[in-house]
Amino acid sequence: MARTPRDPATTILLVRHGVTGTTGKVLPGRAPGLHLSARGHEQAQLAAARLGELEVAPSALYASPLERTRETAAPIARRLGVRTKVDRGLLECDFGDWTGKSLSSLRKKPEWRAVQSAPSTFRFPQGESFAEMQHRIWTTLERLARAHRGERIVVVSHADPIKAAVTFAQGVPLDLFQRTVISTCSISAIVLSDATPLVVSVNNTGSLKELIAS
Repeated sequence: MARTPRDPATTILLVRHGVTGTTGKVLPGRAPGLHLSARGHEQAQLAAARLGELEVAPSALYASPLERTRETAAPIARRLGVRTKVDRGLLECDFGDWTGKSLSSLRKKPEWRAVQSAPSTFRFPQGESFAEMQHRIWTTLERLARAHRGERIVVVSHADPIKAAVTFAQGVPLDLFQRTVISTCSISAIVLSDATPLVVSVNNTGSLKELIAS
């Protein structure tokens, strides 16, 4: 019986947005009107430069609809000569009633232990569960990979969705996903095909010149 050839692999470069005035202080979620700080714009420029160093340039760029992700994507689009396409599947987790609350106050809640140690059991009040967020981001990445077989693409999203995607690709249980750090404007790389996903890089804040899935 003739073997069916495998679909060409898609490399997805996951970029977290740059720093904002509330990073590390507030849980902004999907609330509109939050923009990059001056430092965040600098980080976005540096991320664009790093992506521009790749020997094989990414052919497409996608971003979450929120301002901070689209502002991060803007210099990347200019550097790569592509247009940013907005995709709602890349949105931040819906934090529901916790949206806009200070992290210092949220850490005092009894539910915070579940957020950190048993996220698979937790749903944000009037919002999304971590499991739903992980399913959403992963199915979005699979869809984009099918649309760009054999290519490299850039996806600009948020810390928790990127963290959830990377750990899912590694086979890490959702209850352990909080052990992974995704810094502002870091770049993580996964390879999707009809075979097992490959995680090539996580939380990279340096050069991408050696980014090769061997």
